[in-house]
Amino acid sequence: MNTEKMKGVLTSYLRWPLILGILLIIMNIHAYTIDETVGLYTTVYVGVYFIFALLLFLVKRRTVLRDLVTYAMRFHVATKKIASEFEMPMCILDSNFISIWDNDLFRKKFAAELGRRFGITEAIPAIDTKSMPKDDGETADIHFHMNDTYYHAFIRRLHIDHTLEGDKKVEKELKRRAHHIGISGQLFVLYLFDETDLVRVMQENSDQRLDIGLLYIDNYEESLDSVDDVRRSLLIALVDRKINKYMLQHDAIVRKLEKDKYIFILQHKYLAHMQAEKFSILEDIKSVNSGVAEETNITISIGIGSQIETYRKRQEYARSAIDLALGRGGDQVVIKTKDNTLYYGGKSIEQEKNTRVKARVKAHALRDSIEVADRLIIMGHNMPDVDAIGSALGIYRIATDLGKPARIVVDSMTSALEPLLNLFKGNKDYPSDLFLNAGQAAEYVGNGVGVLLVVVDVNRPSYTDAPSLIDKVTSTVVIDHHRQTGEVFEHATLSYVEPFASSASEMVAEIIQYSGDEIKLRTLEADALYSGILLDTNNFMNKPGVRTFEAVAFLRRCGAEMIRIRKMFRTDLEEYKVQAEAVRNMNLFMDAYAIAPCRADNFPDPTIIGSKIANSFLDIQGVKASFVLTEYNGKIFISARSIDELNVQLVCEKLGGGGHINMAGAQLTGISLDDAIQRVKDVLTTMRKEGDID
Repeated sequence: MNTEKMKGVLTSYLRWPLILGILLIIMNIHAYTIDETVGLYTTVYVGVYFIFALLLFLVKRRTVLRDLVTYAMRFHVATKKIASEFEMPMCILDSNFISIWDNDLFRKKFAAELGRRFGITEAIPAIDTKSMPKDDGETADIHFHMNDTYYHAFIRRLHIDHTLEGDKKVEKELKRRAHHIGISGQLFVLYLFDETDLVRVMQENSDQRLDIGLLYIDNYEESLDSVDDVRRSLLIALVDRKINKYMLQHDAIVRKLEKDKYIFILQHKYLAHMQAEKFSILEDIKSVNSGVAEETNITISIGIGSQIETYRKRQEYARSAIDLALGRGGDQVVIKTKDNTLYYGGKSIEQEKNTRVKARVKAHALRDSIEVADRLIIMGHNMPDVDAIGSALGIYRIATDLGKPARIVVDSMTSALEPLLNLFKGNKDYPSDLFLNAGQAAEYVGNGVGVLLVVVDVNRPSYTDAPSLIDKVTSTVVIDHHRQTGEVFEHATLSYVEPFASSASEMVAEIIQYSGDEIKLRTLEADALYSGILLDTNNFMNKPGVRTFEAVAFLRRCGAEMIRIRKMFRTDLEEYKVQAEAVRNMNLFMDAYAIAPCRADNFPDPTIIGSKIANSFLDIQGVKASFVLTEYNGKIFISARSIDELNVQLVCEKLGGGGHINMAGAQLTGISLDDAIQRVKDVLTTMRKEGDID
């Protein structure tokens, strides 16, 4: 309450004796009507009363006001001293976030070297002025730390007009003074609480929480097949010793579940140490073979579940993480938390598994799924290539021979597919609506009851040719050879993802061989599957394995013809010129990575041309990997290829994409072609600095 208002109240109290004197005068007049003598005496007493009342108003008024002002000043000094010496940093800011008052502790901790008026960001850079409360009475909370001390900033917004009460003159004068010092209608009051102890206790609690991990040897059987009995025992012992020694260094408890599977438990604080050294156990295990079994390098995969409430959920996260690590090709660590999935390693080429047990099991499971379904819808990735269509035709043949109707989704056809798809037009052996666009496929699926969706050559729902179909069907099967990412089909009935396979067509060719004797591939379908293998292996130059050639041999027996396929997919002259132009504009970044734009605006499927150019760059001596960027439909498509010196999947994942260790891609939006090229260079530079690439 301001002084002027207080003075008005006191004045009214001092005037009350005079006001009450009016009652005495009335009483005196009434006394005269009763008796003149009584009235006279009463007049004398009333006169004396008025003399004393007037003296009190005129003389004691100043004394009372002086005492009141003295008390107020003492109270003001006391409160100011308390606020200044309060054991909590406090500061008042104007509308421009300039300090107009701060107490001693705030000055000591944050503004010792600053002037009387300073910007709050000068004292505390961690406070973003954009986070200040916008409306009167609102508050904002900001947590930050400075010099190993953690603070909780509590900020409240006040409006000056709401804090001024009293006479209009006083309000006007205070507003004038506020304007004079730069305050325009609002204040921000800042309180700071030291929460270092709280943060420390919370950190200790977090550090002591137990994380659960699973460790699998990726190629246990393959590594021991060519090793004699004596060296086999030594090899196993060396692997066990490496694993136990590494876990002991991080105070972890490890137990062997099976001959090639381990489970371990460790405190969360040691997980940060493992991450800092990027899980050196991955490289240590590979050195076990030195002088013992040179033929094959042993690799391991680790899945860790962390930062989730219960131990059961952490174990489930660890199981999901190890499945993801194996699905991405092994030789890596996957850490799965409630909010994120982290990847480490994954630099090795996937080693082909000689056993076909898994292929046979998956083939039987697929057959069971088809037999219980009423009809099938088969779908590949967006802008499908020959591998996607070839593998889809293989699944179509299995379904048809088992008596189930099936259709294939081709919503975004490229010109590269036209030679193959034209062979089915007017072909009496196939229905006229064999290939459906997204709208026709939705009508075919209907309410989805009894419909089996088979997804081939892709394991990311958002990358499929018609993602809207996924939620409409009752069951889903996924068959793919690309490494898995964090995006997966949540409720797939059957998932068969093998990163070591050269192509989806190779996987489907194996499945057909185990699906039953009644499944008979036709020549046209064999050609399509053969074409898919040729495309993804770059004419058997890119990671073909023993099983690849066995699948090719099977397709040859089914009538596939190399000469016919080669004629079907010969390069157009104009397309060849575009490839030559890309070679001319290629830049060899870091003397190892070929980066080039593909300007194929006049072609209906420029991304296919880009992938061909990326493959051709690998034939240049000294090129470890190639990145070709193509602008199409408002997006920048990146085709990345390598032989064995760079995991291009890791590069593309940092660009928002994914794929395979030596064949990957990404899509960028809202960016120019030149900026996209610079983005690729920035990622490669960062990975080299962090030691992810040589």
